Amino acid sequence: MDVYLPIANMSVNALVIIGLGGLVGFLSGMFGVGGGFLTTPLLIFYGIPPTVAAASASTQVTGASVSGVIAYTRRKGVDYHMGAVLVVGGLLGTVFGAMLFSLLQRLGQIDTVINILYVLMLGSIGGMMANESIRTVIAMRTGRQLKAKKRRHHPLVANMPMRWRFYRSGLYISPLAPLILGFVTGILTILLGVGGGFVMVPAMLYLLGMGAQVVVGTSLFQILFVTIASTMVHSMTTKAVDIVLAVLLLLGSVVGAQLGARFAQRLKPEYLRLLLAALVLIVALRLAIGLGWQPDEIYTVTVQ
Repeated sequence: MDVYLPIANMSVNALVIIGLGGLVGFLSGMFGVGGGFLTTPLLIFYGIPPTVAAASASTQVTGASVSGVIAYTRRKGVDYHMGAVLVVGGLLGTVFGAMLFSLLQRLGQIDTVINILYVLMLGSIGGMMANESIRTVIAMRTGRQLKAKKRRHHPLVANMPMRWRFYRSGLYISPLAPLILGFVTGILTILLGVGGGFVMVPAMLYLLGMGAQVVVGTSLFQILFVTIASTMVHSMTTKAVDIVLAVLLLLGSVVGAQLGARFAQRLKPEYLRLLLAALVLIVALRLAIGLGWQPDEIYTVTVQ
């Protein structure tokens, strides 16, 4: 069943797009990640222009974040004070990212930049995840105990001026640290169509020193508002959001997330993390090959 995507200016098989959304939703439910960092590469593999893929993927992340924030609010797992600072930084990063996106678009380099950023980002994150997962699995099989990491903020964060108390997180740090973190995440959301949770959560744990009980909920709170802003900014400036594509992805991800959550209960967390790391590295490798592989058609003509 073919459906025309007005912004991408191409026809796609609706069932395939729904299937891609279902796959990402399945991974989201199974691994506990937003899945946005995989949506854009998978759409690019299918043939969707990177600009449209990145802009439309953020809408799927928004939908997934709403239910997450509600669930963590009920458990009192959201630090709204910290979240507000992250949101302000994220909104500023979104505006800056939109200007950068438009500049790269005018220069004709946005597709290449998106692909390179994904290779670097997924390669580094996948490598770190694989290293930690392999060490955990080896320790589990040999019966050796890994040293627990102490929760404390980074020395650079400790030296920043103007400290505030974030009671829910148990922190007394400068608001500049979460503001900068939110700013970077906002840029990533605009450029890559990701929620940024896979970058933000480790940063909140190991740089800011937040307690694990409020990290995920606070991250989802920030992601919710930043992805909404990102979608609006893309719609008004780059005009790269394809609502038909976004709806098809959401249809698949809703069902896939439920199936993934059930499947995850059958596997140990250590093996789940290792499987996710392998998947991330495979996607990074495929993107890297695509950057150096000569396409069948070197030149294309588009009507502006």
